Amino acid sequence: MQIGIHLLNRGPNARRELLRDAARIADRLPVDELWVFDHIAIPRDQSQGSGGRYIEPLATLAFVAGATERVGIGTRVLILPYRNPYMIAKSVASIQELSGGRLRLGCGVGWLEAEFQVLGVPRSRRGALTDEALAMLHRCFAEDEVEVNGAKVLFLPRPARPPIFIGGAPPHALSRVVRFADGWMPGPGDPLLLREPIRELRRLAAEAGKPAPEIVFSDSLPLDDESRARARLALLAEIGVTRFGLNMPYESAGEFGRMAEFLVRAAGRG
Repeated sequence: MQIGIHLLNRGPNARRELLRDAARIADRLPVDELWVFDHIAIPRDQSQGSGGRYIEPLATLAFVAGATERVGIGTRVLILPYRNPYMIAKSVASIQELSGGRLRLGCGVGWLEAEFQVLGVPRSRRGALTDEALAMLHRCFAEDEVEVNGAKVLFLPRPARPPIFIGGAPPHALSRVVRFADGWMPGPGDPLLLREPIRELRRLAAEAGKPAPEIVFSDSLPLDDESRARARLALLAEIGVTRFGLNMPYESAGEFGRMAEFLVRAAGRG
C-alpha cells in the first residue's frame, strides 16, 4: 500500500515556509505522496477550522513540485466544475511536466453552494460538467493536437497523463471511475463500510474489461499507539485500500516530521 500525507493548504498554518519544509521532509522519507484540498470561496459561517484561508491546490502543487524532487503530489480532490475544462488539462499537463511526472489527480464534483454561486456555475449541472472536464482531459492527453470549440490547437507539452482518481459516493462515483479514471477516493468514514462498494467497483471494472481500480482512502491514525496504527493500516489493505493518506493537523515542520516518521514506521518502512 502506498502511503501519503495531507499538506495543510488551508487554515492559519498554510504558510509558504511550512508548506516548503513539510514537503521537503516527506521528500527525504519513504513517503509516496502528498495531498492537498480544494476550496476557493468559503462563507464566514462555514469557515471553522480554516478561517476561510485556502491556497489554490494547483498553485500549491506547482510550488511543492519546485521544492521537492521525488515525492508524488496530488489533489484530494480538485473540483472540476469550478474550472474551464481546457484550462484544467493545461494546468495539469504543466504541473506533470515540471514535476517530472509526479502528479496524481483526484477529481470531484463539489458540494458547497456558495462556491458555485461565486463562480456563476449551476450546481445542478455539476455532474455533467465534471464528465465534460474528464473527457477533455483524456482527449488532450491522447494527441498533440486537439479540437476545442471548433478550433484545432496543439496541446504541448503533453507528458504522460497522471493517474485520475474520482472522489464521491456510490453509485455515481463508481460509474465515473469505470468510465474515466484509475481509482476511487471514497470520503471519510468507517472503512468497513467500503467492503461492498469496493467489490461492486471491481465487478463493474471487470465487466468493462478494465483492471481493478485503486482505492485511495484518507484518515487519521492513533499517533500514541504504533501497534494500533499498524493494525489499522493492515485492515485497510485487507479491505482493498491501495493508497492511504494520513490526514491530521500539525503546527510546525517538526510536528509534521514526527507524524511522517510515525507513518513510515507504522507502514513497515522504517
